[in-house]
Amino acid sequence: MLSQRLQLKLSQKLSPQQIQLMKLIQLPVQELEQRLSREIEENPALETGKENEEDLYEESEDYNDENINDDEINVEDYLSDDDVPDYKLKSNNHSADDEQKNIPFISGISFNEYIKNQLQTFSFNESDIEIAHFLVGSIDQTGYIRRELLDLVDDLAFTMGIYTDIDSVEKILKTIHLLDPPGVGARNLRECLIIQLRKKNLSVAVNNAIEIVENHFDIFTKKHYQKIILKLSISENDLKDAVKEIEKLNPKPGAAFSESTKINSSIIPDFSIEIIENKLNLTLNSRNAPELHVSNEYKNMLSGYRETVKASKSQKDAVIFIKQKLDAARWFIDAINQRNQTLLLTMKAIMDFQKEYFLSGDESKLKPMILKDIAEKIQMDISTISRVASSKYVDSPYGIKLIKSFFSEGITNDKGIEVSTIEIKKKLKNIIENEDKSKPLTDEQLTKLINKKGYPIARRTVAKYREMIGCPVARLRKKL
Repeated sequence: MLSQRLQLKLSQKLSPQQIQLMKLIQLPVQELEQRLSREIEENPALETGKENEEDLYEESEDYNDENINDDEINVEDYLSDDDVPDYKLKSNNHSADDEQKNIPFISGISFNEYIKNQLQTFSFNESDIEIAHFLVGSIDQTGYIRRELLDLVDDLAFTMGIYTDIDSVEKILKTIHLLDPPGVGARNLRECLIIQLRKKNLSVAVNNAIEIVENHFDIFTKKHYQKIILKLSISENDLKDAVKEIEKLNPKPGAAFSESTKINSSIIPDFSIEIIENKLNLTLNSRNAPELHVSNEYKNMLSGYRETVKASKSQKDAVIFIKQKLDAARWFIDAINQRNQTLLLTMKAIMDFQKEYFLSGDESKLKPMILKDIAEKIQMDISTISRVASSKYVDSPYGIKLIKSFFSEGITNDKGIEVSTIEIKKKLKNIIENEDKSKPLTDEQLTKLINKKGYPIARRTVAKYREMIGCPVARLRKKL
């Protein structure tokens, strides 16, 4: 037997406006501009720039933004009981652009299109050109085909109705290997390097390099140089020349194309910090705080409906539409202002916390600082601080810096002073850069040197920091 009962439940749920505000806070300046353009395009009641002074003068105080409110025009007066607008019958906790994909900042021809255009210089029959296009479409942004040929053959049959075999596909793939950038279409690093080496002018060094990559790639990656010298019966100088040829190669041929398309792109900082009379001055990028206002034309249109005695159906629809757009415009302006205030408040707290660094530029003056420190200082949620710090930059007297880079854990040195892990990583990097590359330092040796400098950290911590600064293990740092 079914039983019914009534249960009260209290839960917290973000409103759509709160979700949108969090998204606005997270946006860096370039993406904010795109968001503004989209909002202005979609909402005719929202305008940018300064309001026209003549329009402001002509409008009486009855028509200003403060007086045009919900009390002046009651939308319900224009609706019968059956004419409830759709927007009042719907509720959700997500925004319309939740699934919106990131729009690339750089426009132009894609990497795959660039490769496809080169296929026009070869003679293919109708079936082969479709296979070639399919293979090019399978190349990722680093320039590799990561899937097995058998899987590609199956996909050609199931998705395109092209029945072929591995040998035929591999033959077409070898043609793709002739295209630019050199190494494109390779299935692994070894094949990528071989393709590039075979495009070079033949010499003793290149021939040795091809032999090493083709037949001794495993011991080469492990830097067992003496074994290679014995197997190839070459001198150490010959090996050095061969290794130099290999080091000139590009392990990610697709990345070269991606970087070349971004030459004109640059980081636009969200904040600027200047030192004026030995004091720090923080400003928000002016592009980050555009002037927005509600359209006077739309406010006048809404005010005009006050004098309407009997509204028609079209007038009812117009009132609902105008009211929605005006509300959305007001909310968006408030959200942008609140966003800018949050950004300035957060960055000022970070600047004050790291005041010694910003005044001197000495990274050793960076204090240990975590998100919680700033959140408690300005009484905001940690997630808000994270949104501000994760994707925004500040133009300081010492260059453009990612705000997130100022956050770090801290440890106590041998003098009992708490220091930032940023300082330790910098010391570690200097030690590695100045080591003897023919006999690179092991993690154990690095630990002893760091400890001597006054930083009592364990070997596993040294290994973690070494990986974070992008330095491989000693064996892979070895050079002839």
